[in-house]
Amino acid sequence: MNPAFLDTGYVLALELANDQSHFRVKDHWRGLANRLPTLVTTTYVFDEIVTFFNSRGYHEKAVEVGNRLLQSATVRMIHVDEDIFVLGWNYFVRHQDKRFSLTDCVSFVIMERLGISTALSVDRHFAQAGFLVEPGDA
Repeated sequence: MNPAFLDTGYVLALELANDQSHFRVKDHWRGLANRLPTLVTTTYVFDEIVTFFNSRGYHEKAVEVGNRLLQSATVRMIHVDEDIFVLGWNYFVRHQDKRFSLTDCVSFVIMERLGISTALSVDRHFAQAGFLVEPGDA
């Protein structure tokens, strides 16, 4: 199976029972369990996830989820270096008509570089950028 990009919102929806996308993402995740592709993410996405939990007073949850991502045999963590940062920044600058975050733009650059067409996300920005989004209805 082709790799898929793992986005912040997907992980948060999977972890937070009160997230509006929780049940949809949880069902999708269960469906992937038997055929789990390599999941690619970035240190920027990792930072967003850990910061989200920690900034809300859930340090232990931040550490738990962070360690799970770092130790997973199926997650490939891409470290955002200067070249990727500049490409992401340029993507951001060129798309003033969109509300893409810089992290989104860095993610799009990584996906394009690695030939990844599918994002596990609940963020409609991935679809706006031309990628397939699972579980859909993002």
